[in-house]
Amino acid sequence: MRKLFVVLSALIVASMLLSACGAPATPATVVQTVVVAGTPEVQVVVATPAPEAKPAVLRVNTSTYPDIIDPQKSSFVNEIAHLNKVYMGLTALNEKLETVPGSAESWKFNDDATQLTFTLKKDLKYSDGSVLNAMRFAFAFQRNIDPATAGEYASITDEIAGAPEWRAADTAAADYDPATFIAALGIKASHADGAACVDYEDVACDTLTLNFSKPAPYFATIAGIWVAYPAKEENISAGGDIWWTSSVYQIGNGPYIWKSVEPFVKSVFTPNPLYAGPAIPTYDIEFRYITDSAVAMAAYQNNELDVIVSAAEDLPVIEADPALTAEHVKYAGSCTTKIQFNLHPTWNGNPNPFSDKKVREAFAFAYDAEGWVTAVDGGLGSATWSWIPNGYPGYDANSPLKFDVAAAKAALAAASEPFNTPEKLNALGLKMTYSDSARNRARHEWLAANYKANLGVDLALDPVDATTYTALQKDPTTFPLLGRGGWCADYPDPQNWLSVYWRSDTTFASRPGYANAEFDKLVNEADTTVDPAKRADLYKQAQQVMLADIPAAFGYNSLNHFLVKPWVKGFNTTPQDGEFPGDVTPWTITIDTTMIP
Repeated sequence: MRKLFVVLSALIVASMLLSACGAPATPATVVQTVVVAGTPEVQVVVATPAPEAKPAVLRVNTSTYPDIIDPQKSSFVNEIAHLNKVYMGLTALNEKLETVPGSAESWKFNDDATQLTFTLKKDLKYSDGSVLNAMRFAFAFQRNIDPATAGEYASITDEIAGAPEWRAADTAAADYDPATFIAALGIKASHADGAACVDYEDVACDTLTLNFSKPAPYFATIAGIWVAYPAKEENISAGGDIWWTSSVYQIGNGPYIWKSVEPFVKSVFTPNPLYAGPAIPTYDIEFRYITDSAVAMAAYQNNELDVIVSAAEDLPVIEADPALTAEHVKYAGSCTTKIQFNLHPTWNGNPNPFSDKKVREAFAFAYDAEGWVTAVDGGLGSATWSWIPNGYPGYDANSPLKFDVAAAKAALAAASEPFNTPEKLNALGLKMTYSDSARNRARHEWLAANYKANLGVDLALDPVDATTYTALQKDPTTFPLLGRGGWCADYPDPQNWLSVYWRSDTTFASRPGYANAEFDKLVNEADTTVDPAKRADLYKQAQQVMLADIPAAFGYNSLNHFLVKPWVKGFNTTPQDGEFPGDVTPWTITIDTTMIP
């Protein structure tokens, strides 16, 4: 009888567990046989199972689906926000934006900063359990330099000996031999004693040495950004040109595993149990790609999202609601947004008005940046006439630019003959391209009205979908005549704002067509200067040269501004957070599921 009772009791428990697996916790009717006074008796029992535990998931709207998610090809914030979940570089940034160990436990420069040696942490693994050694990082740097990759940030590793020469090589030349260029690179993976590594399975291959053609005292920080993320060579080969579109091939060493992706809809990331960083996250991440901020706001209010970027149009609703006001997180950002000019000599087969500095000057002076911040951005930014943001090394408030309607009209009148009146510019059919959404349309209508009122110039609006707009900006032949764009810091150093972005041989300067030999000379000298004070002065001079060229209309600096649900806790805020507060150190975040309605 005791055995029968135990078995029947187990059936009752099993019934309750099965009920609990389904939503909601509905009472279950259970028929059971029990022993009453020595006699079996059938009873009907109503059992109420425990409520189902909510999963710990951080649901974030990132707005635009990335154009490309490839460590050695990406450059936009939303692309990097995906990559830094899946991969970790040799170094990393902490909550103070200091360079700290990542996959490397230590690193050391030689006396003149022309050599940098990394020692990897012990027993590094990819999320699939395979070996991660120094040869993987050597491949990442090589692939970034390889002209066949055509990476967005290829020039950022030009300090490595042999890198500029290979990057500039003609891959179509009859005598082109990539092996020759690879052999000449200042990149060596080895054992600690200097012995050569065997292959990707060599667990003793724990040392990476980089030799530079010039001093590079900042390069330990560059080794932590996405260009040095160790994507697997065999996965890239197997997946071909679109390998990065499949979570199957995105096997990394970062805090998360990319579990699934529905392009333009949703990506799901789960914690990587083999992550060698400070801590393994305790929650999943779900990225959504809702381009219309009004739709995202509605989803947030309906508890379908945990984090969204707040929009100026939603501020009246936020400020009128004490709960939303408490959930509105604002802090300094890392971005400068500008009105971008296409600087190439021709546009649409005709002379380009923005190749004339006086036209650029007119548009820069006519841009009411304070008006934008107040009327359009709802105070979620700060007007600036400089490039490097206030609070970052290299900030210089002494800019030749400002909002001055009279000066704008005078500059236009002083432009060259084809472009020196509003009527002549209007005859050219100037257009401003932008990522289309209802709210973005309103923003660009404001800009068009600004230029009509202050300069008398008509701008046709040219809306395209968000991913197309990103792609247009990446190609010098399609770079929009006018449009909004900008730069967010990759790391806190003026080299990142000036050399990486505006030097004429970089990807970013070549897109709009900016080139200035004096600027190049100054940043090249600054990049190789070890003395901090002299280095800072050279960058200051270079920024003044660039500002005087007026390659864009500056602009405004960002604030990071998010709506964050109260159950999202423990995040560290930094200016370089990408898609949500705590993006730089996601392992500190917890999700209190007991608070979720």
